[in-house]
Amino acid sequence: MAAPRLPPARLSGVMLPAPIQDLEALRALTALFKEQRNRETAPRSIFQRVLGILKKSSHDIELACREPSQAESLGSSLQLVTECFRCLRNACIECTLNQDSIRNLDTIAVAVDLILLFRELQTEQESLLTAFRCGLQFLGNVASRNEESQSAVWARAFPELFFTCLNHHDKKIVAYCSMIMFTTLNMERMRELQENLNVAIGVIEAHQVQPESEWPFLVVTDHFLKDPELVKAMFAKLSNQERVTFLDLMIAKILSDDSLTTDDVPVFLSHAELMAGSFVDNCRSVLKITSEHQTEDEEVLAVIRLLDVLCEMTANNDLLVYLQGYPGLLERVIDLLRLVHVAGNDTTSPFAAAGCIKAECDVSSVADGFKSHLLRLIGNLCYKNKENQDKVSDLDGVPLILDSCGIDDNNPFLTQWVVYAIRNLTEDNSRNQNLIAEMEQQGLASVSALTKLGFEVEKQGDKLILKSASQQ
Repeated sequence: MAAPRLPPARLSGVMLPAPIQDLEALRALTALFKEQRNRETAPRSIFQRVLGILKKSSHDIELACREPSQAESLGSSLQLVTECFRCLRNACIECTLNQDSIRNLDTIAVAVDLILLFRELQTEQESLLTAFRCGLQFLGNVASRNEESQSAVWARAFPELFFTCLNHHDKKIVAYCSMIMFTTLNMERMRELQENLNVAIGVIEAHQVQPESEWPFLVVTDHFLKDPELVKAMFAKLSNQERVTFLDLMIAKILSDDSLTTDDVPVFLSHAELMAGSFVDNCRSVLKITSEHQTEDEEVLAVIRLLDVLCEMTANNDLLVYLQGYPGLLERVIDLLRLVHVAGNDTTSPFAAAGCIKAECDVSSVADGFKSHLLRLIGNLCYKNKENQDKVSDLDGVPLILDSCGIDDNNPFLTQWVVYAIRNLTEDNSRNQNLIAEMEQQGLASVSALTKLGFEVEKQGDKLILKSASQQ
């Protein structure tokens, strides 16, 4: 006599077979959970049955891991696992009740353990990748807007699952893993990241591989950059190539449509200190390049990107005042500009002036861009800051800046930043105005060059008076 069938389950008026043991029944359930009303009326018993299938399939996969020759025969088990994850994923969409029911059955632990088993399988079946992706989607959905589920996912998944998936060759797996991290991270959990920096660095590497993917980008900009201690720890351990990527993300955050909030400013003041200190300590390494191809040197590129970050930071009023007073920063920038200027006298140097520049190009080389941004940073650091204006004068920086324009008169971008720097140096500063006028009188700065920069030189008695366009 056949065993009696269990009474059918009812889901929002739709009859379902009681033993959910075949693929078609799971697919029907997955389809039903696409509708909100069905999600809201789902009995807990359904999730128990789905969990039973996951556990059985997990046992089959574990056996295959012990006996690699069995891996190719897992097709039906992987299909069942995939459909279980799809069903659970759909059930969790905007339904806290189902998220809680599924979590309380300890389904999260079973799912994570199963996903970790996938990496042990010696097979490249597409069905395995599909199951892997759907499992991660389920974890993301069960944790969405549910703090208890977020805690459960993090506790079970960190650090092993994240480290495994962030290094995966499949782009979707990396993206879904990053989504889970974005969903579950908070300030307390970022403390744990400091103890497992390889996971945090894995996010940077994921962005390098997939710069178009939104999730690794958001993990860094919306989470990592809110924790100065994590940033300090990461920055010390990053390779130069990884630093360039990280600094690009920091620039993107500063330049985003959402300007830095009141809460962001104290954190970015800490970042500004880190960036300025790193630049002061390492910026001279850019001088080691002796030919154009060497401008691809990763250490040089990291210094160049540091300069870019400082330029963008000093364009923010909240960060500007702090960086204007950072010990040694202005002095180092002037010193470096002088060394770059001297290096440019060698026509074989990448710092040598370009004869011309195409309209669609920003700068003719990485080195030219570096010099332009040095001038921009000097201008920013001197903006409405008389102490720094005078400091540049004391360091003989004014003739150096003017001469920088003369070196490459055909480079409009370089000229633009010379104009900017000189105007900020001379604004409400008669000392620097008179200095430039005296240079013209001594033949060290021509009237035509000053006029081209937007200045007017007037003779009053025995003295020449320099006026900027804004003062006329």
